[in-house]
Amino acid sequence: ETMILNLLRAFWGVFFIFWTAFNTALVDVVGSEQQIPLSVVKLWASAFGGEIKSIAAKYSGSQLLQKKYKEYEKDVSIEEIDGLQLVKKLAKSMEEMFHKKSEAVRRLVEAAEDAHLKHEFDADLQYEYFNAVLINERDEEGNFLELGKEFILVPNDHFNNLPVNISLSDVQVPTNMYNKDPAIVNGVFWSESLNKVFVDNFDRDPSLIWQYFGSAKGFFRQYPGIKWEPDENGVIAFDCRNRKWYIQAATSPKDVVILVDVSGSMKGLRLTIAKQTVSSILDTLGDDDFFNIIAYNEELHYVEPCLNGTLVQADRANKEHFREHLNKLFAKGIGMLDIALNEAFNILSDFNHTGQGSICSQAIMLITDGAVDTYDTIFAKYNWPDRKVSTVQRLFAGKPECSLSMINVCLMKSFLNVFVIIYLDRWDVSLMTKKILI
Repeated sequence: ETMILNLLRAFWGVFFIFWTAFNTALVDVVGSEQQIPLSVVKLWASAFGGEIKSIAAKYSGSQLLQKKYKEYEKDVSIEEIDGLQLVKKLAKSMEEMFHKKSEAVRRLVEAAEDAHLKHEFDADLQYEYFNAVLINERDEEGNFLELGKEFILVPNDHFNNLPVNISLSDVQVPTNMYNKDPAIVNGVFWSESLNKVFVDNFDRDPSLIWQYFGSAKGFFRQYPGIKWEPDENGVIAFDCRNRKWYIQAATSPKDVVILVDVSGSMKGLRLTIAKQTVSSILDTLGDDDFFNIIAYNEELHYVEPCLNGTLVQADRANKEHFREHLNKLFAKGIGMLDIALNEAFNILSDFNHTGQGSICSQAIMLITDGAVDTYDTIFAKYNWPDRKVSTVQRLFAGKPECSLSMINVCLMKSFLNVFVIIYLDRWDVSLMTKKILI
């Protein structure tokens, strides 16, 4: 920093002297109406350039660098590199690295599924686990607190010198939850089997840092075990279920085609509610999702004609763009649902086969005031032989909470198509739709 300041001071000093001399000469020339001789300008430029070079050499350390390079010149050689081979080598190294990480996750998933499958819920289960907040804490009499047994922590440079236990994981429970709630205790009990997988993963790949398991019940198992410190109010606000990685993993990316009935029977309030429903559905989509909106009567009407036959990423800009186009919809004619269904199935099929989109869950959502047919032939055509399309009908008729849970179950399963029919026969349709894709 001092070198730079000295360089700047010297530069501006020389520049000021040069500028003063130039102005003085210019005044003399203008007063006598004579031109500045070219030789004089060259002299000034040479002098100015020489000073700048001298100052730069003095304060930049370039001569010292040259000297150092000379000392090692005999040990340095220039080799021609094949750029293509270098890129291939780098790509292979990255592939191997990501493969190791994905294999570590796969082993954890398999162990968690197996342990959960074998466990039978016991409401009276008593189990002392290592609570990340309470470990190594003692009461006034010097005894360890409940759930706060001795937990050996040793600073480890691989984990930024934080005190950790590389033999065990521990569990964090949000402050607003009861540490010994039966659901928590049972979950912690069966997930204890992940400890050996955590350790095995770390032994296989020492470059791994944190490994963890976030439960829908709210507890968070972390390896290596570490002590959590509450804030000044004695609160730990962290809840794994609110983290972006948990939300994205739980909901999974989706490809969604939204079909909107704009036949004559949808005039007035029903079309208004339909538009609001679509807007609410868009609110549930995230950056990892892809979608399109098709209105139909006797013909298909893409809400955005420029995006005919494809899906777009559900980022904020695209969703707002589609909302603006929703206002242009109007109702008339007869609803020909069969052509809309064929189009939707074809879009999803093409998008999935080309490897575009989320490559995960797919859904067709139909917003209408009633369908006159079950369209079994269409479902037989696109749903055979794998039967990947689950049909959830009459979403807002009868018991809406049951239908919502069915949709959530369907969307939580990867590589599963869902066909949802939203009948506009309830006033709270738009509010309830917000729960569909969460």
